[in-house]
Amino acid sequence: MSPSPPAVERDVCVIVPTIREYECVRAYVRNAREHGVDVSRLHFVLVTEDFCETGAMETMLDELGVSGTVFDATAREQWYDDQGVAEYSHVVPAASHAETSFGLLYMWANPTFEIGVFIDDDTLPHPEVDFFGRHFHNLAFEGSIEAVESDERWVNVLYQNADEHGLYPRGYPYAAMDETVETDTTTIDRGSVVASQGLWTNVPDLDAVRILMDGDLEGQAQTRTTADDFDDDFVAAAGQYLTVCSMNLAFRREVIPAFYQFPMDDNEWAVGRFDDIWSGVVLKRACDVLGRQIYNGQPLCEHNKAARSTFDDLHNEVAGLELNEHFWRLVDEAGSEADDYASVARAVADRLEAADSDAYRNGEFLHQCGTCLHDWLDCLNALERVPAVADD
Repeated sequence: MSPSPPAVERDVCVIVPTIREYECVRAYVRNAREHGVDVSRLHFVLVTEDFCETGAMETMLDELGVSGTVFDATAREQWYDDQGVAEYSHVVPAASHAETSFGLLYMWANPTFEIGVFIDDDTLPHPEVDFFGRHFHNLAFEGSIEAVESDERWVNVLYQNADEHGLYPRGYPYAAMDETVETDTTTIDRGSVVASQGLWTNVPDLDAVRILMDGDLEGQAQTRTTADDFDDDFVAAAGQYLTVCSMNLAFRREVIPAFYQFPMDDNEWAVGRFDDIWSGVVLKRACDVLGRQIYNGQPLCEHNKAARSTFDDLHNEVAGLELNEHFWRLVDEAGSEADDYASVARAVADRLEAADSDAYRNGEFLHQCGTCLHDWLDCLNALERVPAVADD
């Protein structure tokens, strides 16, 4: 494993799930240095698999002169044992993008980390934009900002040029389309922003059905986005939901209890592709209860999704499409009297476990999600009681 500097020097945990394009880290580190970001603050956690080039990943981190740790499946199992939480290893699914939850556990076990950053390996920063600096700015934002809402209680994060491109992002409920959008101005106090969602140029983040409707059979989209499709930054108004994509996202440590990336792919119902979407729904509910905000817009990243069969993506998504239409309604109004993120998450877990599974196709998966969310919170509690074990 790559050597780690003294913990006091790093307060930002950069989590990169990767099996292919790990070299993207070089571009993000270069961007940080070119914009004057102190890279000694950054610790990179690469979440990968045993069949991947873990040695090359470690060498890359050493060559870049940055702190970092590479966790393949074997290393993750060892970490669970070292932390005394092996009984909870099931909360992070195998061979799934939802393995980003492992990065959250790692971050929670190391309390020097105050900020987390999710980066997908098929993205790149725009060279002229201070990627990390802008995320840090957003998390410290105070002042006036546009607040968006719709009559369907969902905000399309691509709403600003939707009349031209007609796009809705992955996870946006089909029943909430054709919404009427209203905007206003709201004032945010410093410390209220707990997550900063950067959006994307080039390949939009769409689900397979919408990609097919766009006439693309290679899992991407014929319609592409540019910087011109995005105007001012914004928040979704209280009581409104939005899609939260983990490809370009910064967040405060405090949200982790309500930011569990749900256990997709590795389940008997073959439900996949909604891990970050559903975690974002829970996070937005917690933000509404606690008076916090999710900031959206800059910094944009360039999304270079690799070509693959759209029908493969459809196969991975179809088992959960109906559940996604109803998940947010189960979360809505949960934890109204809660005073912290964990309490909101426990209230959501209770609702998922009590859901009428016969009402939906693959409805029993909701029960598993509720149980895993309870186990997630118990694991976080266990990690708080165990001193962090340093990486070798």
